Amino acid sequence: MFTLAEVASLNDIQPTYRILKPWWDVFMDYLAVVMLMVAIFAGTMQLTKDQVVCLPVLQSTVNSKAQPSASGKADFTTVETTTGRKTNLDFQQYVFINQMCYHLALPWYSKYFPYLVLIHTIILIVSSNFWFKYPKTCSKIEHFVSILGKCFESPWTTKALSETACEDSEENKQRLTGAQSLSKYVSTSSDEGSPSASTPMITKSGFKFSADKPMIEVPSVTILDKKDGEQAKALFEKVRKFRAHVEDSDLIYKLYVGQTVIKTVKFIFILCYTANFVNTISFEHICNPKVEHLIGYTQFECTHNMAYMLKKLLISYISLICVYGFICLYTLFWLFRIPLKEYSFEKVREESSFSDIPDVKNDFAFLLHMVDQYDQLYSKRFGVFLSEVSENKLREISLNHEWTFEKLRQHVSRNAQDKQELHLFMLSGVPDAVFDLTDLDVLKLELIPEAKIPAKISQMTNLQELHLCHCPAKVEQTAFSFLRDHLRCLHVKFTDVAEIPAWVYLLKNLRELYLIGNLNSENNKMIGLESLRELRHLKILHVKSNLTKIPPNITDVAPHLTKLVIHNDGTKLVVLNSLKKMTNVAELELQNCELERIPHAIFSLSNLQELDLKSNSIRTIEEIISFQHLKRLTCLKLWHNKIVNIPSSITHIKNLESLYLSNNKLESLPAAVFSLQKLRCLDVSYNSIALIPVEIGLLQNLQHFHITGNKVDVLPKQLFKCVKLRTLSLGQNCITSIPDKVSQLLQLTHLELKGNCLDRLPATLGQCQLLRKSGLVVEDHLFDALPSEVKEVLNQDTSIPFANGI
Repeated sequence: MFTLAEVASLNDIQPTYRILKPWWDVFMDYLAVVMLMVAIFAGTMQLTKDQVVCLPVLQSTVNSKAQPSASGKADFTTVETTTGRKTNLDFQQYVFINQMCYHLALPWYSKYFPYLVLIHTIILIVSSNFWFKYPKTCSKIEHFVSILGKCFESPWTTKALSETACEDSEENKQRLTGAQSLSKYVSTSSDEGSPSASTPMITKSGFKFSADKPMIEVPSVTILDKKDGEQAKALFEKVRKFRAHVEDSDLIYKLYVGQTVIKTVKFIFILCYTANFVNTISFEHICNPKVEHLIGYTQFECTHNMAYMLKKLLISYISLICVYGFICLYTLFWLFRIPLKEYSFEKVREESSFSDIPDVKNDFAFLLHMVDQYDQLYSKRFGVFLSEVSENKLREISLNHEWTFEKLRQHVSRNAQDKQELHLFMLSGVPDAVFDLTDLDVLKLELIPEAKIPAKISQMTNLQELHLCHCPAKVEQTAFSFLRDHLRCLHVKFTDVAEIPAWVYLLKNLRELYLIGNLNSENNKMIGLESLRELRHLKILHVKSNLTKIPPNITDVAPHLTKLVIHNDGTKLVVLNSLKKMTNVAELELQNCELERIPHAIFSLSNLQELDLKSNSIRTIEEIISFQHLKRLTCLKLWHNKIVNIPSSITHIKNLESLYLSNNKLESLPAAVFSLQKLRCLDVSYNSIALIPVEIGLLQNLQHFHITGNKVDVLPKQLFKCVKLRTLSLGQNCITSIPDKVSQLLQLTHLELKGNCLDRLPATLGQCQLLRKSGLVVEDHLFDALPSEVKEVLNQDTSIPFANGI
């Protein structure tokens, strides 16, 4: 027979699973243990004691005996008493009869009662714990219990709940202040929101108001240990993945319901058949073994010495089964009374500031319902790791702990404009110490998805330029007020137009706005750009996108816009009528817009001073005659196109000072170009020009001449009459010699000759007073062949004379 310890081990589960066993499962486990004890006690008694004792009924008294009653008991009221009668049976014969009558006369239930109880109890135990053992549910349960325990014991849980209490205590103090500042702002902004009793957080979708809890700064209770912080980050990730894995099915719920139904059916079955056998257990039995030829007796009277005890144990077992069954019925009632495949953290959200804790479903919800039956504190603390607000707070604390003021100061650099610049890349947020860098001029935030700009930015009085690269930053009200009044330059790089923060369109003192990203909506049918009418002081608008037409909303800033730049990344810009409204535009760049001709809308821009049509598909520029109406046009850039020739009508642009025609398909330079007396810069590099016309000597104001990458073989002497030349680029041509008259270019500072067919350099280069070796681009062997006195002149340091001159 099994020992109690061996059988009870079937009911053992991992101690950590106890949090998933509600009171009814625990109670049923104890009932199962008691039923095991009943079975083992009954079985042990049957094995250790004589089961049946039989005595023969003498033949002379058989006829005088009454027949057995219907219940199997003999009526001995008429049996004659005989004394001293010898039965003529030895001990072995008695043992034989006892064994025979045990199997023939004793009812089957009296013999197998302990074994039935043991089997039923084992089935009930297995049914109770099957969901802990089944592989597809066991793995999820084990993972859940492991995560739950770590979340419960994590220092971050205690810290987050402590900070929640601090925020709740500070909330009432800040509520009135937040309401006053908000109402004041709303009164000045007719397009945004309505008054609310809290401080708004300005997000990419507009002004977001929290009716219950304002966005306030609460000092952290303690600094979280770095190891604990990393552990908490890992827990957030584990909870997120576990939720995604478990929420997609309800196998655990179905299995638990199934095993509960099985236990209930088992209870009904046991109760129905056991109740019928209570009365079959009796003390006295009549046995007719039909072995008269062996023993000489036909009938025996037997006693079952365990009958009384078995009957009491059976009644006890039935009582236990009834209690077990009622608990099963209650469990079924609980399972179907409430939707266990849905779980709401509403109470936790009300008690804490983590109002974003999501409701969960399916097996995840069921496991949390089971945990609540053990202790609701577990699910409350677990909910902290489902909140994005909580995760963001953890990131903020870890971020501030890592990025101190000293570390940030080390990352500050000087840019090309000699301004102090800080570039933060791929952080979880913006460290608080950034806003202590009060002398910072430029702040670049790149790939920071949870960037928040707090009120502390108002102490950065030097900040005038902000870069947001794939960074939809949220701005507090006080911070927005500061940026609205102080920010002058803003760069926004995005993937979709919806990522542009709404507060960008309200920066009324902004001077420069750079937008880089997709401004086309689905199917490129509609331009998605908010109204820019609030940007009353915007002067420069730079758009790098894939537009098919100029956004109509740009006309909101057209009257005061002085520079418009559109880089279109190869998308054809078709509609340009909006340009006509930009009467004050002085600089216009339409680069890579697949333009085939000069747009007619440009001719209406009477104040235009600089036009850049770089990297288009322009083949002919006959429309250039219309530029005569643009009296202020001084710079024309038609580089990187497919222009074949320059029309003579270019002479009508009398005020032109800079002409860029590099990277085209020009084969010659017409004399009309050299009639532009004010021309100071001429760039015709990387064409197919073979001859420099002698008329170039007419350009007395020419300071920069670039003809690199052509087919020029001879330099006309008239070129050196342009005595104001500072830059002369003649590289990558077929020039064989440099005339000595190069010495007439006394203001020359840059001379490029590399890539020609030169044998030597003229010694008169030494007479170019401002030319130095750093500005002379030639092959090394040509420079080495110069006279030593010339090389000494070219190697002189110009820093000292210039300094003395200053």
